[in-house]
Amino acid sequence: MLRLTHRYRVALLSAALSVAAGADEAFEAEILPLVKMYCAECHNNDTARGDLNLARFETFDMVIDSLALWQRAVLRIENKEMPPRKNPVQPTDEERKKLIEWVRAQKDENVDCNRLANEESTSWYPGYVMSRRLNRYEYENSLRDLLGITLDVAEMFPSDGAGGEGFDNNGSALFLSSIQIEKYLEAADLAVETALPDKPRLRRASTDAPQYALASENGNDAQRSALIPFVPGRGTKARDAARQVLTGFIERAWRRPVTASEVEHLLQAFDRGDERGDSYEDSVKLAFKAALISPYFLFLAEPEPAEMGNYALGDFPLASRMSYFIWSSMPDDELSALAREGKLQDLQVLQQQVKRMLRDPKSRALGDQFATQWLGITQLGVTTKPDAGRFPEFNDTLAESMRGEAAAFFHYLVSEDRSLIELLDARYTFANEQLASIYGIDGVTGPELRRVDLADANRGGVLGMAAVLTSTSQPLRTSPVLRGKWVLEQLLGDRVPPPPPEAGVLPEDDVQPDGLTLRARLEEHRKNPDCASCHQKMDPLGFGLENFDPVGRWRDEQAGQPIDSKGVLPSGEEFTGPQALKAILLKQKDAFARHLSRKMVGYALGRSLTRYDDCVIDNCVTSLTAAEYRPSALVTEIVLSYPFRHRYSGGEDIGTGES
Repeated sequence: MLRLTHRYRVALLSAALSVAAGADEAFEAEILPLVKMYCAECHNNDTARGDLNLARFETFDMVIDSLALWQRAVLRIENKEMPPRKNPVQPTDEERKKLIEWVRAQKDENVDCNRLANEESTSWYPGYVMSRRLNRYEYENSLRDLLGITLDVAEMFPSDGAGGEGFDNNGSALFLSSIQIEKYLEAADLAVETALPDKPRLRRASTDAPQYALASENGNDAQRSALIPFVPGRGTKARDAARQVLTGFIERAWRRPVTASEVEHLLQAFDRGDERGDSYEDSVKLAFKAALISPYFLFLAEPEPAEMGNYALGDFPLASRMSYFIWSSMPDDELSALAREGKLQDLQVLQQQVKRMLRDPKSRALGDQFATQWLGITQLGVTTKPDAGRFPEFNDTLAESMRGEAAAFFHYLVSEDRSLIELLDARYTFANEQLASIYGIDGVTGPELRRVDLADANRGGVLGMAAVLTSTSQPLRTSPVLRGKWVLEQLLGDRVPPPPPEAGVLPEDDVQPDGLTLRARLEEHRKNPDCASCHQKMDPLGFGLENFDPVGRWRDEQAGQPIDSKGVLPSGEEFTGPQALKAILLKQKDAFARHLSRKMVGYALGRSLTRYDDCVIDNCVTSLTAAEYRPSALVTEIVLSYPFRHRYSGGEDIGTGES
């Protein structure tokens, strides 16, 4: 048996060396000559157009070390953006295919999909996420589900900074300031007093009082009974009743079992109220407030073992990871019960829970938080606004409706498990009376968003949403540049470098006394070689959306001139208008699925991604494709992934709570 194992290992090693040698030889013999012939003239040590220098890659190992860069470059070749069409020397279809297939066949053999990045395994390491703070919306949602109240406390806090993949749940950006500490004290007081408002003062309960005295004096108050299910009574002292109340409360608030010493510590707050003559309820409320300003409520604490290395998360931290990913809130009773029973290590149970959680109305958080941040519309109506004089119809209510449309649309896809490709094109949206007026849809009244069918094929999907169109406009005019950049970066995951310092500035208004249209000005702008490489990709995509004005209304002309919505892509492909643009994007649905997967993985993990996460992204794309792009496949793949269910320990022992 040992001999067989040894032979098997030798065979595997030989095969791996053979493959590596083959790839190395193919690079030097077949790939490097193509790169020198078609790419080196612009992407060399001296020129490096687009900050890309391919001449420095002399060996196969150097390519593997920068594989992500090569993967982005080969996407340009596949889309026939590179080499530029004006170049007289172009690769044949066979040569393009050879370059594309060779790059996509390469894998970084140093990356183990069942490991996490750490200081030893990668030179650039963003740090494993330790006990991160809840962002302000997670905090608000947790108060809602813990106390059974709807309370807008998010706006009490400073905005949370975005990090990693661009989301405000990134642990490295969630600092705790003195201002926030003061606000947490204020919010805890407000939340508890809202959930348990003052009633006519109760007499101090004696040990002879009936055990249901609190409920009967307050009437049929289900909320009070749920939060304070135990009261002093015959044979039950006030402190003993409070201990039972607090044990259940802080286990829910802190999202894990608690120790007797932790309960005793919070009982000191109860004692303080009791000793100064407060009622039993007021003394309990004081302890509740103490629990809500504890780091164990404000932070997602994931205790680590003393030894270094990767380890599987315990059931309770895993339950919290799932609930804050899908719901942006605390685990519910069912998820907590499964954690208590130790069943969340069962992958089949995890799959069942993902399906249940996605059907729950609380999965709306994926629309409210993930989708709006991914689409870049969170600042609409805050820092991004059209000019009030030119567009007086835009106000805070309309801005909220615009953002709400995108959130409701995404939530509908998630809860109904519809294809995520409908984000690119659909024959329906969610609108209220204000939005329907912008869209020219009759028969929609009232402020409530509801599903409406679209007769105009130009409108469906995120490209026709007013939130996107307004966010990618200037205050006085549309911006083909911003809109094209948005399509490339937010939908396809392309990277557009910032403009060079000497790029110049376009006019703020598209109504110019010289009569020169914005399109004509952009064509002049592209004559600058330093600007052309990016603008020839962005501008045509933005021109395809020019029929939408700065607040998303359809228009056929601007300043007395007909709208020209024709675009010519770097590949030479021509199209006109939003409907044709969507058809082009649908041809790139694999790139869209990959980028959407990457964004959701970053959101789920709450940290920057590294090459060690590429395996998860690859698996997400595979699962999405096999499941016809249904969101349940994407979310399930992420939850079952190694990085989601494990974490890296640097050896420190924070030594509190359950693992």
